[in-house]
Amino acid sequence: MTLFDIAKKNVTGNFKSYLLYFVSMIFSVVIYYTFVSLQYSEEIQATMQSSQVMSSVFMGASIVLILFVAVFIWYSNSFFTRKRKKEVGLYSLLGMRKRTIGKMLFYENLIMGAVGVAIGVVFGTLLSKLFTMIFLKLLDSAINVSFSISLQAILNTVIVFAVLILFTSVQAYRLIYRFKLIELFQAEKEGDQAPKASVMVASLAVLLLAFSYWLVFQPMTTNEQMGRNMLLFIVALIAGTYFLFHSAIVWLLRASQSNKSRYYRGMNVIATSQLLFRIKGNTRTLTMIALLSAITLSAVGVGYSMYYSNENNADDAAPFSYSYISDGGALDKQVEQILAADTEHPVTKNFAIPVIRLKANTAALAYNPSNFPPDDTPLKLIAASKYNEVSGAIGRKGRAQLTDNQAAAIRPRYATDLTSSDYAGRSVTIKAPQADKDVSLVQFLESNVLRWTFPDVTIVVSDRLFDEIAGQVPPDIYHVYQVEDQQTAKASSEQLTGLATEENQMSSYYAVYRDGLEDAALNIFVLGFLGLVFLAATGSIIYFKQLTEARSDQGRYDILRKIGVSRKDIRISVAKQTFFVFALPLVIGILHSSMILKALSSINLINGSLTTPIMTSMAVYVVIYLIYYVLTVQSFNKIVNK
Repeated sequence: MTLFDIAKKNVTGNFKSYLLYFVSMIFSVVIYYTFVSLQYSEEIQATMQSSQVMSSVFMGASIVLILFVAVFIWYSNSFFTRKRKKEVGLYSLLGMRKRTIGKMLFYENLIMGAVGVAIGVVFGTLLSKLFTMIFLKLLDSAINVSFSISLQAILNTVIVFAVLILFTSVQAYRLIYRFKLIELFQAEKEGDQAPKASVMVASLAVLLLAFSYWLVFQPMTTNEQMGRNMLLFIVALIAGTYFLFHSAIVWLLRASQSNKSRYYRGMNVIATSQLLFRIKGNTRTLTMIALLSAITLSAVGVGYSMYYSNENNADDAAPFSYSYISDGGALDKQVEQILAADTEHPVTKNFAIPVIRLKANTAALAYNPSNFPPDDTPLKLIAASKYNEVSGAIGRKGRAQLTDNQAAAIRPRYATDLTSSDYAGRSVTIKAPQADKDVSLVQFLESNVLRWTFPDVTIVVSDRLFDEIAGQVPPDIYHVYQVEDQQTAKASSEQLTGLATEENQMSSYYAVYRDGLEDAALNIFVLGFLGLVFLAATGSIIYFKQLTEARSDQGRYDILRKIGVSRKDIRISVAKQTFFVFALPLVIGILHSSMILKALSSINLINGSLTTPIMTSMAVYVVIYLIYYVLTVQSFNKIVNK
């Protein structure tokens, strides 16, 4: 029997222990191969308008995935290294040369890695069509997907993971050289020191987290406020989380020991003591998992929210299928000819909306666009009767009822936190050529009838005042058209947007909707699968950590059984301890992600409906974590409660 044969036998003999590592690694390979193969997919490139952006996003995601998988594989190997120190020491004691033992460990790691990559590539090749179909479904595309094998993706995947596996194999080879023989035999006998609870550090953790949460609800209207608050929020959140696991949780566990009636009930004394002695050594791991869970939930929630709200966002940005500023001549005829030729998307509504563009002093308003002085802000004026006519025709709520110098403010698209109280009773000074006009805001309208442009300051004035100002500033005539099935009007949209200039501001609903759909589909696909990889890795890390501790505590549980503790009580104690370790970073991660999403919403990086996407993402995350919890409890119990 050769050394390589012994390595193969060791791998097959320990396959149950290696199973989760295999599954996690195969999953990582499948996802990475999928990202790479989608970059070369002709079907996706034919569907997406911004294929170059897609390639860049997938390349960036692949790099993030490589870094994360590298850390995960290194951590997994450290788990197996500690588990096998005693075995390696026995080989050395029996007379095997260090070089021979190193080679054997090298071969074992190489075999596991090679098999994992081979299976991952096979599954990735078989599932690539499914993933492509999912992505095209997100893009609302009807293109048929053919089965294909991307040699470039296979080569890329094999090279990347070969480097990772070679590195971990070298680490395994060096195991016998890094430790003395006595250290190898006593690796599992190293005790944990009783942690000391620092009330000062625990209080600091609470203060830092409370401060970071408080910052989220503070106004961030300027770039300075944004940059300062976000930096302080991130620093306080990370530091507070670390101190929370380092001292605050220790203090709470210490405090729970003072409740004697509960502490000495059943196996609580064992479970609490075990957690207390282990929590200090798990500080960095639990901190990393909590923060990574928060980032994952936030990223997936943002991606899903963008996709979920895309249609509503497109409706807000482009209330009509087509919109442009008329030139009163050739452009109008070209538009009418293009629309008349598109028989599949007949025009159902069309309006000519007079709009006066000038400047005003909006310093009294709660919203002022950045990069524009409040006393000289570009403004659009619409007559109340025209606004009511157009708004009613497209089913928008709210009607302007104005007289004399009264006005109604239209909510800026990205100022979702504003209410009527932020505008009621305030005034705007319109800078007309002949004389400035002060108008008093008496209404707050939710919906605009013009396409979104920046700066987004539009008010509705009475017909009398509009006519008076129109006599001084000739209004632009916005021609708007509504067509049937506007989400599929690709050909007409491309023809009309091809006529766009800075003067006519030609825009189409289809272009806005499609750009948003592609961005949202790309985000939810990439972030969703990266989130699954992160979730699988963090769940595996807790699993490995708990099993390491189970093997260290095996002798202690043997003693408990000998003194009369039932196997049922031990199983309940194991379930409680494991639940605490799984639930704590998960709950902290969910709370942190809620604050991160609130912060992103405050600075207008996300908008639209968040409740359903966030609740769905969290529910999926909890279910998968629950599966890992059940698996860990069963494995832990099997080790200590045979």
